[in-house]
Formats: sequence, structure tokens, C-alpha cells
Amino acid sequence: QGQLVESGGGLVQAGGSLRLSCSASGRTFSSYAMGWVRQAPGKEREFVAVVEWTGGSIRYAESVKGRFTISRDNRANMMYLQMNNLKPEDPAVYYCGKYSSIWDNAPWYWGQGTQVTVSS
Repeated sequence: QGQLVESGGGLVQAGGSLRLSCSASGRTFSSYAMGWVRQAPGKEREFVAVVEWTGGSIRYAESVKGRFTISRDNRANMMYLQMNNLKPEDPAVYYCGKYSSIWDNAPWYWGQGTQVTVSS
């Protein structure tokens, strides 16, 4: 399945922005829908966003619509999550993953995660 490595997490004040990156190995990267899930302490892992392999179709969780933007660069084997106007409910470990389709809420393979912390 290759490897997925997330980066870009950190501490940001409420209303601020972060860009998360996901580096994927494997020559079949462009064949997969790719997306993000997150898990806050004491909470279940939840869907955030997913983009199909061409980058043409995107789906977001209602809680992040208008604030987060998912994108991918297949040639570079990279996926990104631009997070703007971060809210108190956004802190979590964010995981990138491979999806069977953009209509799935859970990936079948994911990385180690990157921590996002929001201060106020």
C-alpha cells in the first residue's frame, strides 16, 4: 500500500490558518481518491474531506465547508489540506488516507497523523 506521511500540524490561534501536507509513496498514487479524517481526544474519528484521483470532484464535511480546502498534486505524490479560520472544535490529530471512493467517510489506509492545536 506504500506509505503516507502527514506534516504541517502545529499550534495556531483561533481564526488562524494551517496547511497540512500528505506525502504518499507508490506508483499508483493517482489511481486513488485521497482524503483526510481527524480524531480529537475522547471522540470518534470523523471525516473531513476527500478528493477523487483527478482532483475534479471534492467532498467536505459540513463542519469545514467554506473554511478548509483539499487539493492534490499527483505528479508530486502530494495532497494538501488548507485550513482557514480555525475554530475551537478543529483541534485533533489529522490523518490522510486512501479512499475507495469520494463517497466513503473512512479511508482503507492512512498515515500516522499530525497534531493540530488551536489556542485562543
